[in-house]
Amino acid sequence: MKRLLIYALIMLCSVLVGCKKFLAENSQDEMRPSTTTDLTAVMYGDAYPYNQAMDNFDLLTDDVQSNGLATSNNVQVSAYVTPLNNGTLIFTFNPTMFDVSNTIPGGANLYEIYYKKIKGCNVIIDYLDKVSGTEQSKNAILGQCLFLRSYYLLKLVSLYAQPYRAEGVNPETALGVPLVLSSEVRDGGLARASLKQTYDQIEKDLLEAEALLKANYVPTSAYRIGATAAKALLSRFYLYRGLDTDLDKVVNYANLVIAERSSLTPLVSFLNANNVSNGTGIFDAANIEVLWVYGTNPRSDATYFPTTITGNTTPPYTVSAGLSSLYDQGTGNTNYGDLRYLMYFSKYTNGGTFLFASSKATNNSIGGTKGFRVAEVYLNRAEALIKRFLKNGDAADRTQALADLNYLRQNRYDTRNSPYTPISITDGAALYSFYQQERRRELALEEGHRWMDIKRWGLAVNHVYISADGVSSTHTLAANSPLYALPIPVTALANNTELLQNPR
Repeated sequence: MKRLLIYALIMLCSVLVGCKKFLAENSQDEMRPSTTTDLTAVMYGDAYPYNQAMDNFDLLTDDVQSNGLATSNNVQVSAYVTPLNNGTLIFTFNPTMFDVSNTIPGGANLYEIYYKKIKGCNVIIDYLDKVSGTEQSKNAILGQCLFLRSYYLLKLVSLYAQPYRAEGVNPETALGVPLVLSSEVRDGGLARASLKQTYDQIEKDLLEAEALLKANYVPTSAYRIGATAAKALLSRFYLYRGLDTDLDKVVNYANLVIAERSSLTPLVSFLNANNVSNGTGIFDAANIEVLWVYGTNPRSDATYFPTTITGNTTPPYTVSAGLSSLYDQGTGNTNYGDLRYLMYFSKYTNGGTFLFASSKATNNSIGGTKGFRVAEVYLNRAEALIKRFLKNGDAADRTQALADLNYLRQNRYDTRNSPYTPISITDGAALYSFYQQERRRELALEEGHRWMDIKRWGLAVNHVYISADGVSSTHTLAANSPLYALPIPVTALANNTELLQNPR
């Protein structure tokens, strides 16, 4: 039996949550990994994010609406009380949303979750020279850990810092997040790096990861990270950073991904003979357009979106009318129009059709709800091309962006009885607006895309919250709000004396 590390590499403590001892004395029953095979097994558990509930913070976006607490036979539905309360502070943009640890819903303390995973990456990286194995196997482990560390850091800076190109933000002085790059325990706290330092470190890790994975590792399934997934993350990274010089890099890395994995899956293939979903999810690990998948299945956000409906009642939070109205619902029976409306959400009827959760991975599918899909890469490339067209007026960029959008859409529409009609938009501003809606349609309730898009596009969000007693109140997140940088949980501030809170 392979010897696995049971105690020493469990990262339940980190420099950011107050642990003072790590890799302390072991009992004689505790075993340390001695080979790269052993260390790989540890990496799968401690560095990869599988079976870890992680919030997408869709409640912060305009993709979700509040419905209050439903009643059945004049009695409030008790099963909805906890989901309603779990989402209240986040949905109303309350700056105290993470002030008390016992009120933070499961999976919402991403600061702690991601830094624990970063700790796992660092421990494995630092332990590589202590195990036997080929240089190729060690480099394969290193590449995966550097990818994961950069992925978690990008998540953290996307949540707890302002966008790189936000109005009035100087990346040289604006706060990023602490850069934890070693498993070595240090006394005292760790200050936040600047926004530029944080993005520079992510870029450095990710470029090295891509090179190592390309030379040393071919993933055995969509659950493992390879060089293609690294290129996809690079396209996302440069899109998020958003420098003028990044546009070419987004296009370049998207081109590399699409050269290897160009195919999208027609959603019509997910329908059975009765025009009902066959249970396959778009994030099924076997789906040809999935580059990397993780996450619990079904979704882990039942703290807000129940997986089942109590009676004929409306749950406290559902997909917003603003989002659902963006989909072409077709005529039904012979033409269902945009199949994403039919297949990307769970539905029920109560005086109308309501969408209450993403079903991009169903109970029958093999996969999760997060990761990378080729569809996102096409969208990343289209956005960069449109921005280049707006900047330079090169018609070839507009033509390619349209081709990307039309290829995506033709694979999302019901084409069994009528062909897809391609869009043709010549005005750059109109094309960009259409693109933004298309991105929202495709990536809804997935990976936290909408929250990051709201931030980097400087959008406002208006929410109408309905309390348990039926009282409505309006809450607005202003464009370029200080709350674009979410409050750091008080537990992290208590355990790191050098950590500065975001303005709120």
